[in-house]
Amino acid sequence: MKNKSELAHDSLEQMITFRDLAPGSMVSESHLMVLTELGRTPIREALQKLAAEKMVEIHPRKGILIPLMSVEVQLKLLEVRRTLEEQAVRFAAHRSTVSHKNEMLQLAEQLLSCQDYKEPRNFGAILKQVHRVIADSTQNEYLTMAILPLQGLSRRFWFAHVQSFEKEFSIAGQLHATTLKAICHSDETAASEASLALNDYLIEFAYRSIRRTPN
Repeated sequence: MKNKSELAHDSLEQMITFRDLAPGSMVSESHLMVLTELGRTPIREALQKLAAEKMVEIHPRKGILIPLMSVEVQLKLLEVRRTLEEQAVRFAAHRSTVSHKNEMLQLAEQLLSCQDYKEPRNFGAILKQVHRVIADSTQNEYLTMAILPLQGLSRRFWFAHVQSFEKEFSIAGQLHATTLKAICHSDETAASEASLALNDYLIEFAYRSIRRTPN
C-alpha cells in the first residue's frame, strides 16, 4: 500500500500530465493540499521528488511553477531515454521473474484491448505501470532511478500533444505490447528492436508536434 507521500506524488504527477495544473502556472502548497485532500507534509515531500524529476520548479516565497514542456526538451529527453530504455529491456529479458512476466503479459493485453479513447487517464495509468514493471525487472535500482523520471516527462509531452487518441493509443499500445512480449520470451534482440522502434515513433511524434501549440 502506498503511503501519503507516494499518493500525493502520483496525484500531482497526473494533474501535471493531464494539464489540470496548467503549464506555466504558479500554484501554492495550500492549493495543492485542497486539490489532493492531503496534508502539508506529504505534499512537500511529493514536491521535492517532483522537483528532482523536473516536473515542477519550487520557488521559495513565490510558489510552485508548472514548467512548460517544449519539443526541444522532449527531443533531448528521448536522446537519453533511447539508450537507457534499450539497456533496460535487454536486462529485463534475462532478469525478469515469473511474477514480472505475468504482469507484463496482462499489461500487454490491456494495451491491445484498450478502446476507451475518451479516458486518456486510464491509458496513462497503464503506460506508467508498463514503465515501472520493466524498470523493476532490470533489478538495477540505479537504472530505475534514471529512467522513470525521463519516461514520466515523455508521457507528459505525449499526452499534451495527442490530436487523435484513437490513432495514437493504437500505435503506442502496439509498440509497448511488442516490447513486453519480447521480454516475456527472453528475446533480448527483439526487445531491443521493439524499444528502438518505440523511440523512433516518439521522435517522429515530437517533430509532428512542432507546428502545434507547445506546452
